[in-house]
Amino acid sequence: MSLRIGFAVGVLAVAAFAGGARHPGEANAAGSPGVAETSGELAATVRALPVLDPERTRVAGDWLLATEPAATRVGRSADGRELVLANGLVALTWRVEPGVARVAFDELSSRRSLLRAVEPEARVTIDGVPHDVGGLVAGAEQDRAFLRVSDRERLAVDPAALACEALTIGKPVAPFGWKRVRHAEERPWPPPGVALDFRYRASGAKPFVVHVRYTMYDGLPLVEKSLEVENVGSESFVLDALEVERLAAVESMSPVETPGTFGRPDLDVFSDYAFGGGDLASTNRVARWLPDPRYGTQVNYRLQTPCLLVCAPPRGPSVELDAGDSESSFRVFELACDSSERERRGLTIRRAFRTLAPWCTENPLMLHCTRSDDEGVFTAIDQAAAVGFEMVILSFGSGFDLENPDPAVTARAREWVRHAAEKKIEIGSYSLLSSRSIGPETDVIDPATSKPGGAMFGNAPCLGSAWGESYFRRLIDFHSNVGFTLLEHDGSFPGDFCASTSHAHRGYDDSQWTQWQTIAHFYGWARERGIYLNVPDFYYLAGSSKCGMGYRETNWSLPRELQILHARQNIYDGTWEKTPSMGWMFVPLVQYHGGGEAATIEPLDQHLDAYEQHLATNLGAGVQACYRGPRLFDTDRTRELVARWVAFFKRHRAILESDLIHVRRPDGRDLDVWLHVNPALGERALAMVFNPTEAALTRKLELPLYYAGLAGSVRVAERDGAARELALGPTSAAALDVTLPPGGITWFVFTR
Repeated sequence: MSLRIGFAVGVLAVAAFAGGARHPGEANAAGSPGVAETSGELAATVRALPVLDPERTRVAGDWLLATEPAATRVGRSADGRELVLANGLVALTWRVEPGVARVAFDELSSRRSLLRAVEPEARVTIDGVPHDVGGLVAGAEQDRAFLRVSDRERLAVDPAALACEALTIGKPVAPFGWKRVRHAEERPWPPPGVALDFRYRASGAKPFVVHVRYTMYDGLPLVEKSLEVENVGSESFVLDALEVERLAAVESMSPVETPGTFGRPDLDVFSDYAFGGGDLASTNRVARWLPDPRYGTQVNYRLQTPCLLVCAPPRGPSVELDAGDSESSFRVFELACDSSERERRGLTIRRAFRTLAPWCTENPLMLHCTRSDDEGVFTAIDQAAAVGFEMVILSFGSGFDLENPDPAVTARAREWVRHAAEKKIEIGSYSLLSSRSIGPETDVIDPATSKPGGAMFGNAPCLGSAWGESYFRRLIDFHSNVGFTLLEHDGSFPGDFCASTSHAHRGYDDSQWTQWQTIAHFYGWARERGIYLNVPDFYYLAGSSKCGMGYRETNWSLPRELQILHARQNIYDGTWEKTPSMGWMFVPLVQYHGGGEAATIEPLDQHLDAYEQHLATNLGAGVQACYRGPRLFDTDRTRELVARWVAFFKRHRAILESDLIHVRRPDGRDLDVWLHVNPALGERALAMVFNPTEAALTRKLELPLYYAGLAGSVRVAERDGAARELALGPTSAAALDVTLPPGGITWFVFTR
């Protein structure tokens, strides 16, 4: 049988259109028995499409400045033997006769080929037997350094590979819903585009079907890919392993001798099977860049150039499928960057996450309340409402226990929800998952010792244990019945394997896979109900809204002035790949990790200068912090200070939550400068400038306004004052004379 923990993760379901193919994006579903070559109905489906030349779709101008994304189109080559999917930024081409194989992956803005040779579309291992899914084979004389148009004519059917029997063309379908209950960017969900479903069939004693699914989205140089395996026979089998992607990519460098570190091809590859870290690199669990030993003409003498992309789980999935069962893979995303320049590459990654996980643009102001008695919670709610904050979370150390089944706890929580609703404040709580031990029958088992231990955090409960199942039932029941709409899920599943034989996984090989399904289902469930998720792990594509921006927790025990400088560095460094709304920061209103009076802001009225620097730093970056303490203000002066900066943030919210351009990294020696840009807004750019030194500073700033879509001249206003006309340089740079006193803060807003 196919084991499941909780509910299966939602996957792309591609719907067939009932009518005949009439224009790009629509075609009939085709179904026929598997044959050695392309089925007649599949070929007919492709031939019914209009002719599409990818070059003619190429976007003119800079796509990052476009306010309307170019549409994705599907078509065929002039001779009808190739299928084309393109959106003006990237294009995929498949040969469909005599069989199906991807023969081109092009980045259109620079007219670069990203594919150099043909590989199978995927690989699956069933009951120990590996199967190539699709693909065509080339003769021994074929050079794997490039794939010319003439080379495609010589490709032949691989008789051992699964043949494609049908193609369905449709629209993207969301893997889960997104209930919009708070401020966020107005982005469509699911994103518009075109989805393709290639269906491959294996006959024999244990027949099965493999769906290879591609999605391309409007206005994004990205391809999404996933698999689904169906048992269409009468006997069960085990899906031992799968490879979602095999891509013979063009290498980024060609050294004769093997260097210490190879450069990788010009693709950023990530997936929703991501955990155990806070950024793209540290959470990659599936994408491996391997040498291609068949690439005999590569320049590297030892044939070690990493130019073969393979995307597969570290182990497994090793799931048993009964007759009629199916198993869906994770989703792989291949992002083609048109430049190696760091800012542009970062802007491309950030655009991808705004599109693929638009809930990460939710960015509520949040008080981490350190009390959970009625007086403390009601005070926190009232103060949040008084200064314009939007959420209160019962923080770690508050004393609130989400796992406590006592009806009195539930009753009190409902009263807090009622009061918060009256004040238009959301409320939620903190819960710790992985980085703790529950007990020997519950914890992850180390295969080396057959005992608990060896987990990423030392000890951790297995999500497939009876405790794990009970824990998630409690989270679902509580949030369904009480009305909390915020959860900080600390120590989220970091990717531990478990060797237990008594938990709800078949064994060691499927233990990570099934635990990932559990956590991903829960986050998808929360997203569908509008529950905001703070998760210190990279679960954005599974439904989480925010992760840590990137900081060392013990730094919040440093003296206040050092905390502020670190905070600006953390924001500057953390926003190369994250949008401002994707990462949280920290403000220790009360002591955190020690440090005493010199590290804390309480009493708040006595440290208004430090409090204002924290507020200006975070809100001026469009970043929300964990303001952790029992209150947001203690005097009228403090209340007015917080309310003033919140009002500044809300007045300029759209531009502050837009992408951040990195002008000058903070170092405590000169002005700190960053710049928000958005060519789609009336406020095209907003620059924040800080003087962290003990002396007055006068500087001429050069602010790059290219990504704001500005040229010629602009209007600029300092600190929301009167606007004046300003001529821009030939590269759209604005030259501003700035003078700031010690500790001074200012900002400039740019409009047309």
